[in-house]
Amino acid sequence: MSSKDIILFEDSVPLTSSGLYHSEDRLFPPVPDSCELTVECRRDDFSASLIARAVEDAEAHLLNMNVTSRPASAGNVSVDIRVSHRNGGSVARSLERYGFEVISIRGGMDRDLDTTRSRIGELMAHIDV
Repeated sequence: MSSKDIILFEDSVPLTSSGLYHSEDRLFPPVPDSCELTVECRRDDFSASLIARAVEDAEAHLLNMNVTSRPASAGNVSVDIRVSHRNGGSVARSLERYGFEVISIRGGMDRDLDTTRSRIGELMAHIDV
C-alpha cells in the first residue's frame, strides 16, 4: 500500500482506498464481562453458524468473530471470537463438543485473577513495611 492509498476524513481515521479501516479496537472492541477464545478447525469444516450455535449452547452470546491470518495447522483456519461469558471454560467445552479445537482463552476471569494477585502482592508488601 502506498501513501496515496491512505485517505483521512474529518475524524482523522486513516482509511484505505477500499474504504475499510482495520484496527484491532475497531474490529474487536473492548466489552466488559466477556472473554476471547481462539479456535481452529479444518478449512472445509468452518461454519460461522455452527460456532455461534456452540457458543449459544453454553448460554453465552457471540459478540465478535474474526477469521485471522494467524498461522494455523496445515489446512486449518484460525478464528478469534468474543463471547458474553467471563469464564470461557464452558464455551470452550461446548466448542470442542462441536469439533472445534480451542487454542487459547483470554480475558474474563483470568483478567480478574491477575488483578487480584497484583493487589494481594501490594497488600503483602504494605503489611511487611
